Amino acid sequence: MHGKTIALGMMLLGANPAAAEPVKVTPLIDTRLRYEAVDQDGLPREADAVTARVRAGVQADAGAFSALIEGEGLLAIVERYNSGTNGRTAHPLVVDPQNIELNRAQIQVRAVAGTVVTAGRQRINLDDQRFVGAVAWRQNEQTFDAVRAEWTGVARLKVDATYLWSVRTINGIDGFGARPTAIGGDSVLVNVSYKTKPVTITGFAYLIEQERAVLRANSGQTYGLRAAGALPVGQDTRVTYTASYARQSDTANHPIDYSSDYRLGEFGIEHKALRLSAGYEALGAGKDGAPAAFQTPLATLHKFQGFADKFLTTPPGGIRDKYATIGLVLPRPAGIGPITASVIYHRFDSDRGGIRYGDEIDFVATAKLGRTLFLVKYADYDARGFATDTRKFWVSAEWAF
Repeated sequence: MHGKTIALGMMLLGANPAAAEPVKVTPLIDTRLRYEAVDQDGLPREADAVTARVRAGVQADAGAFSALIEGEGLLAIVERYNSGTNGRTAHPLVVDPQNIELNRAQIQVRAVAGTVVTAGRQRINLDDQRFVGAVAWRQNEQTFDAVRAEWTGVARLKVDATYLWSVRTINGIDGFGARPTAIGGDSVLVNVSYKTKPVTITGFAYLIEQERAVLRANSGQTYGLRAAGALPVGQDTRVTYTASYARQSDTANHPIDYSSDYRLGEFGIEHKALRLSAGYEALGAGKDGAPAAFQTPLATLHKFQGFADKFLTTPPGGIRDKYATIGLVLPRPAGIGPITASVIYHRFDSDRGGIRYGDEIDFVATAKLGRTLFLVKYADYDARGFATDTRKFWVSAEWAF
């Protein structure tokens, strides 16, 4: 691993107080078996992917100190798909390449005054993962070689700051070109939130550098605000709301001089088991006609703009996503639960140029039985002015200890 991680780990482990503390050892295991099918217009073959993923490791805790190490392995049982690295380009893309790697290796210190410092290869999820996340949907997780400090020394206030020098991508150990195993670059992530009963207000600054020449268009500096919360309006009803705005511009190694805006507004109603929501999200095109748009390269992108994953990279004309969701949450019917089901509609348009990109209908249902989570999911993208018609279907079972 990177020399910075080793040096920091030796410093943290060198503190004597932990030596007198009893050590608690906890095994870690997370497994998932999944079938994914993709039918995409314009490609001669469909994709059929049966993959099995195992993450296994151990965490040791002694007083204020802890250390964690975890490996990740992925087996392609049926590999009739383009993983991005296996060369099967006649099939649609399913970015779950066969893989075996070190997923996490970190040391953590819980210091005085509400401070937690984590050094090493680690998982980072900020807010709703719109800007920074672990991409848990894919079989190979995205992790970060970083030093992270979290401070909660004042009630309701949290300061979260990270310096990272490498992103370990979902492309696995055989990644190359525009789908590399790792992306270097000196990046800084700062997230400051203040929580009250009706709303949590967050300010953030994400300064991202990606050193690889083919990925420098993902570099950028983003500054923004986010407000999210919920209010009860009756015994069994509450309203939820989220609003966010951010401004992004180029950094030193970005090939284009640009700036663009991010805008989000979402409102929902929850009544007993029923969930209704509607929202509008825009990732803006570059100002003054610059051929660049607002990007979120460290995000858990599958959570946003449709399950068909047609907009993992924002088009130069930007994107506007109008969406609505209807869902059910049943806590424990017949001793199984929770059971959830949702249907989501998206309408996609460009932010500049008046292009109707397309429409998408998504469906997802989950049920939990003991430690096992079962999932069924479907996405149907109807292309108008962007990409091609695509249908995706998933069935999975996940067990974690």
